[in-house]
Amino acid sequence: MASPIRYARPFPVTSYETPYRTHNCNELRRADVGRIVRLAGWVHRRRDQGGIVFLDLRDRYGLCQVRISKQAQAQAHETVAAVRSEFVVQVEGEVQARPDGAHNPNLDTGEIEVAAMQVEILADSPTPPFEIAGSEEISSEVRYRHRPLDLRRPDVQQHLLRRHRIQRRMREFFSERDFVEIETPILAKATPEGARDFLVPSRLHHGTFYALPQAPQVYKQLLMCAGFDRYFQIARCFRDEDQRADRQWEFTQLDIEMSFVKTEDVLALIEEMLFELVREEAVHPCELQLPLRRIPYAEALLRYGSDKPDLRFGMEIEDVSEIARGAEFEVFRSAVEAGGAVRGIRVPGGAELSRKEIEAFQPAAAEHGAKGLAWLKVTAEGTSGPIAKFFTTDALPKALGAEPGDLLLFVADASAAVVAWSLGAVRRAVARARGMIVRDRYEACFVVDFPLFVEEEGTGKWVPAHHPFTAPHPEDLALLESDPHKVRAQAYDPVLNGVELGSGSIRIHRRDMQETVFRIMGVSKEEARERFSYLLDTLAYGAPPHGGIALGVDRLVMLLCGVDTIREVIAFPKTTSGVDLMSDSPSPVDPDHLAELGISLRGDG
Repeated sequence: MASPIRYARPFPVTSYETPYRTHNCNELRRADVGRIVRLAGWVHRRRDQGGIVFLDLRDRYGLCQVRISKQAQAQAHETVAAVRSEFVVQVEGEVQARPDGAHNPNLDTGEIEVAAMQVEILADSPTPPFEIAGSEEISSEVRYRHRPLDLRRPDVQQHLLRRHRIQRRMREFFSERDFVEIETPILAKATPEGARDFLVPSRLHHGTFYALPQAPQVYKQLLMCAGFDRYFQIARCFRDEDQRADRQWEFTQLDIEMSFVKTEDVLALIEEMLFELVREEAVHPCELQLPLRRIPYAEALLRYGSDKPDLRFGMEIEDVSEIARGAEFEVFRSAVEAGGAVRGIRVPGGAELSRKEIEAFQPAAAEHGAKGLAWLKVTAEGTSGPIAKFFTTDALPKALGAEPGDLLLFVADASAAVVAWSLGAVRRAVARARGMIVRDRYEACFVVDFPLFVEEEGTGKWVPAHHPFTAPHPEDLALLESDPHKVRAQAYDPVLNGVELGSGSIRIHRRDMQETVFRIMGVSKEEARERFSYLLDTLAYGAPPHGGIALGVDRLVMLLCGVDTIREVIAFPKTTSGVDLMSDSPSPVDPDHLAELGISLRGDG
């Protein structure tokens, strides 16, 4: 048998040495003084002091100061006369200690500089559309149109470097716990995941389409049926839904599935991973308090007006419906009599706000259907405000635990859901306006016990609150067909700082239960077989109890980087309208290509 071929590495794994450089721009220290080195990178700044030119040379590792003296290196000095910011240059020279008083404590290389002996321009550059070394605000349109230049900026690079470390730690974390990373198809069959699919036409089978996966949901369940009891994947997913600060059409999720587990097994695993990432990678390092709180969905709506509550501030919602029931204020009383609710929040110190400032919170309530936002100011003498004359006792302030100087905000409606969501929006708006959100604090929880079904507006059909493969709560099985709206799901959402990180559940692992859920949804047997035969048939051959979760990597990295949009942690993001300004896409396609796919475009008429 022939001996195996052994390939020698051209340089050690930890070395940056190539024909262009011996070190990176953040590597040299005082211990290197006297060494002859080569550096290569971009000119971050150029400072001309007559007989001496200083270049700050930059790569992704950092900066190093290069000194070019006309007296000592005339040729090099002549070369750098043409050099400007963002030129790519190679420098060869001697590492020297900076003179006393010239140290830069803000640089890792701040005690040394490289005295250039040779400088070669590898590539020149026109004046960039914005200053890479600057700190001025740049419009997002300009940044994304010139995204590779934007990515040169050190603070922007740090977001992607942190993302790399986070994803590497995720892989290590699950590999250490005997999970197997398995890739699932990108060209797949459409499955209901709550958003429109992106479709890919088949060239070989005209009139048929693949769907880009909204998630690897069915595939990871099939892997459990195949015996891979611990699976994970950092998966690319695609959803054609309206974009916003924490949503893009194409996104990345940490996908996890486990066999022979119950809800607490999954939650314990995820909170351990979140604990490590927040402690090690958050821009404001801290430790989560474990175990994380488990908040039932119904409680989350009542106390926080949200299924993704931000726990970094108080202002919990209180129910005052019983006080309102006997009140003279018709708006409150009629809401309760109609089967609705009246609830309120206490804004500490909020009595200092003007009427105009208070009324600025009304749009937040109206966005979720509230017809108005009532308010009272609490003073040492009693209460004041538009509804004070209807409440002559201190019952409302007492119910909300108010003190003199506080502001009380109320929403009343015949729909308890409208009250909950509206006051939740007001709670968040007030916290932002009052500076109550502590930026360097991380608070996480799991929201659990979601409803299994919700009634679809307009049709009255029962649709899954998460997806149709979520298992019902065992205690509610008797209600599954008689009262579907009362059935809780074995579903759970991790929430960090008011942002839903993802969603998970224990799955249905029996074919008869899956067919029952399809039937409640109004999916016929024929349709179920057409769309899900591969899943139903596999479940029939013995499937283990299993469950999992998917975490949005983009959202998690956004929070750990301390930025407000996932676009800051995605290398090449799209705008809110789904446009890639850099590549000018989407764009028209050659008609011949469409014809090859069997596609014709209809005109507006």
